[in-house]
Amino acid sequence: MNKTLSLALLGATMLAAMPHALQAHLTRIEVEKTTTDKAGDETLSGRFYGEVDPRDPRNAIITDLASAPRNARGMVEYSATFAITRPVGGSDVLFYDVPNRGNILRDPDPLPFVRVVSGWQGDLPEDAGLQTARVPVAKGLTGAVLARFVDMPAGSASLPIAGSIGRPTPRPLPVSLDTGKARLMRQRSDGAPLQAIRSSDWAFADCRQTPFPGQPDPTQICLRGGFDPQFAYTLTYQGKDPKVLGLGFAATRDLVAFLRHGDKDGAGNPNPVGKIAYALASGTSQSGNFLRSFINLGFNADEAGRRVFDGINPNIAARQVPLNLRFGVPGGAAGLFEPGSEGTLWWTRYKDSARGKGFSSLLDRCHASNTCPKVIETFGSAEFWGLRMSPGLIGTDGRADLPLPPEVRRYYFPSTTHGGSWTGGFPVKGDPVPAGCALAGNAISSMESLRAAQMMLLAWVREGKAPPPSRYPTLHAGDLVQASAKAMGWPDLAGAPVPDGKLNPFITYDFGAGYRTQDVSGILTRQPPRLTGTLSQRVPRVNADGNETSGIPAVALQVPLGTYTGWNVKAGGYGAGSGCGFAGGFIPFARSKVERLAAHDPRLSLEERYGTHAGFVQAVRQAVARQKAQGWLFEADGERLIAQAEASDVLRD
Repeated sequence: MNKTLSLALLGATMLAAMPHALQAHLTRIEVEKTTTDKAGDETLSGRFYGEVDPRDPRNAIITDLASAPRNARGMVEYSATFAITRPVGGSDVLFYDVPNRGNILRDPDPLPFVRVVSGWQGDLPEDAGLQTARVPVAKGLTGAVLARFVDMPAGSASLPIAGSIGRPTPRPLPVSLDTGKARLMRQRSDGAPLQAIRSSDWAFADCRQTPFPGQPDPTQICLRGGFDPQFAYTLTYQGKDPKVLGLGFAATRDLVAFLRHGDKDGAGNPNPVGKIAYALASGTSQSGNFLRSFINLGFNADEAGRRVFDGINPNIAARQVPLNLRFGVPGGAAGLFEPGSEGTLWWTRYKDSARGKGFSSLLDRCHASNTCPKVIETFGSAEFWGLRMSPGLIGTDGRADLPLPPEVRRYYFPSTTHGGSWTGGFPVKGDPVPAGCALAGNAISSMESLRAAQMMLLAWVREGKAPPPSRYPTLHAGDLVQASAKAMGWPDLAGAPVPDGKLNPFITYDFGAGYRTQDVSGILTRQPPRLTGTLSQRVPRVNADGNETSGIPAVALQVPLGTYTGWNVKAGGYGAGSGCGFAGGFIPFARSKVERLAAHDPRLSLEERYGTHAGFVQAVRQAVARQKAQGWLFEADGERLIAQAEASDVLRD
């Protein structure tokens, strides 16, 4: 069914009577499609339209908003997609899933709340199925742009100028196609010096059909002789006409504020979700970084000063999202020269002396407006190895554990890959090898513990029931150590890689005077940035099996089939032998003692641990019982894990 709900929160007469500083608001919601699933839950999807007043102090933090085009009322307009799922019987809880690069990363067994997703990333293509935003262009503005190219096919004649991972997004057009006004450089490794390529040897052009210098094209670069995948290439140039990407924060704020507090639209149509008493939000990886920045920049206060989200769950998120920047790349992933880790990373007030940035906290602005949410932060091993999680726990100087404020809980899922395995089960050989990596994939799932943490968040918000004490690695407990085999207590595994050299370094940058570092906002005036140093980091220690010991271990980690790591090894190309992004790895146990001794493996074999398949299943049953008793496993999840253990080929004849 197609229909349009026109949501005019303020009529023309009211607008005329309002004081100068108008509140940002939605002007209408268009419901384009309504579907009903097998359970009877109804989903409304479409597009909403809004506007913000650039003169309002609550919006002033949005980069380049003052230069965006305005409508007849002096407002800056935006729009975004949305989907709202209403459960049978309704709910007074709104659960907002922040899309990741436009994708909806929902729990396959969703909780029975009003589920809401909406677009916030204005640089994404408007492909079917993606949640996207349309934001205005600040025409006439220019600035420095950086694009980086790695792991291209050997001999590639030309490459698109794009950013992000997973779903490349176009970078802004150059002011000029004159390569003398731009720079293209290459390097053999992240620590190697940048080597300039002569301006006559490359072009803003497409050489796929026409030999160098190709056909002029502002969206591609062409290199004489083609690109070598053993190198990384860095392009810097002057771009023009930036999108006001920071409006993505306002779009989320305004939609949730209306769904929580709006009654009827100007045409008399009711709020499509009914009465909402509590609003929670969860974001995974990039989306969790979005939530951290959303709180840090003050967007958890709506334009009437009310709290937007009562509770948030930033999951596997270690940075801020580089969205509120001129020519930002919100889909980046902590690579070389990427902003996001320079800002405030901690929930408590901490003086960032190592970088000379003074005191700050992610909660400073919401404390000032009395709009802070309850926070349950969840993450795993890969966030230490690939996403630089360490300073959020022990600061940039690494001297001591940073205390958590009372409204924050932190739970660590040890020995997990980024986001945990979604395949489930107990594969003897691990998950499939991640693309470009050398080790098998890490099969430890964190979904069961994450689901339990989110229900704890709801009980905390709705009932005032405090969650269990935080559980995560600390310096005080001796859990956090240097990223080396010796310091970690890594077992001596013949022929297996070691953790040394797999940590993503925490490089400190100077992006120029236009960059507001603590807020990851403003203008990057120096590209590439000046490298000013490298901060020390810590990672969790391991036991004799090579598995981590702190936090909340999943059932599969309590009944291990091998060593599960938060790091992997890049198999080839640029950076071969270093860490493989933020993919975890797996090194299986031998089946028998004879095989173990022949391989010089100090870890007990599967037979020495469990005896038989039945013994393995019994060990899983016991771990499930322990996990349920501690409140970290739902009944249905426990039954599923036991069934997977029974169906597995572990120690089968």
